[in-house]
Amino acid sequence: MTGTDCTGREAETLTTEISLAIEAVLDKKALDLVVLDLRKISSFTDYFVICSGTSIRQTQAISDAVEERLRKERVRGRVEGHAEGEWILMDYGDFLVHIFTQARRDYFDLERLWGDAPRIAVPGGAEPVRRRRRRTASDTP
Repeated sequence: MTGTDCTGREAETLTTEISLAIEAVLDKKALDLVVLDLRKISSFTDYFVICSGTSIRQTQAISDAVEERLRKERVRGRVEGHAEGEWILMDYGDFLVHIFTQARRDYFDLERLWGDAPRIAVPGGAEPVRRRRRRTASDTP
């Protein structure tokens, strides 16, 4: 199975905490939601939840909503980058939430970097927009 396949990978495999984070992200109208299953290829976390906001204010609102939703369930995590708002990283141990402005998401391109990770189909999430591959030295004639 390649990183772009969603077949066979359903949202039912996700924990309650990840599902709550996804609900919070979608409630704040995050764009281009992607969930990557890293269980077979990473030792530091099981899942990435990746999304974008249209502005720094929106990325901060998405982060605040995730934190609030999980705090109600007594789930605590570490948050980095909230003040700047261009890439907010929320670390909940078993899963990480990455909230980007579109420019930062395009630059860091985690979906390409973790391209071997299967994508999980999420109700309410959209299939991500195909991004242009970065040019490398081997691309030049």
